Amino acid sequence: MTSHLIQGRRVTMPVEVRDAAVCAALYLVRAGAARAVLAYSDLDVTEVLPGRALCVLGFIRYNDGDLGSYNEFGMGFVVRPPGAARPTARGALAGLADLRRHGAGAFVHWLPVDQGFTLEAGRSIWGFPKEMAEVDIRLSSPYKRCVLRKDGRLVIDLLLRPGMPVPGPPPPGIPIPGLTVPGGGSIDLDAYTRLDGVTRRIPWTTRLRGLRARPGGALIRLGNHPIAKELSELGLPKRALLTATATRVKMTFHPAHPLRDPQPHDH
Repeated sequence: MTSHLIQGRRVTMPVEVRDAAVCAALYLVRAGAARAVLAYSDLDVTEVLPGRALCVLGFIRYNDGDLGSYNEFGMGFVVRPPGAARPTARGALAGLADLRRHGAGAFVHWLPVDQGFTLEAGRSIWGFPKEMAEVDIRLSSPYKRCVLRKDGRLVIDLLLRPGMPVPGPPPPGIPIPGLTVPGGGSIDLDAYTRLDGVTRRIPWTTRLRGLRARPGGALIRLGNHPIAKELSELGLPKRALLTATATRVKMTFHPAHPLRDPQPHDH
């Protein structure tokens, strides 16, 4: 059984999250702008529609898990699996056909947290791009909100309005950070990271209860941080394609698998 020593504590794989609350918004953004953001990753976004990629913004409150209790914000993209042949078909439905044929993963581009233990564990075990930030998550009101500040500067203020309950097993769907899909039950998904010149694949299982989803349902206010500039270059703020919230979430993080990289880059 694999384990890691983090700040004097032994972390055994797989890492379990026993209770978390997840809130996320999914956006259609310009594929060219998304590729520019992810140029360092050696992975390509999935064009679910011609010229359009999927960007996911979300926040998570981890109440109980092997890495402790903490708040986290995530910025990610839906990407094509490494080695998948470039789609040959063109047209409005080509992206959906590519998804059915090759599947998709979630590339985690930025992952600020508010606790030091999970920061070190996330970076050293999986290569998650965790950074320390002020992640103010507010879940007690009908509207779910996260105000994120980094180095004293506002990055984003994200407000979500929960939708209708989603019953039943998970349909084939689109990943959202946490990483989950609209539907109930258990979802297996590959997450990808790149840190210190290494791209990694992380198998990730999420089990959902208390899921709500709706079209739209998000408001964004951007600050003056460089990440806010990246978001504006993607075309945000704009109407969300979908928002989802889940009040009782369990997760399992499996060991990371480094991918062969013939042309390493630094990030």
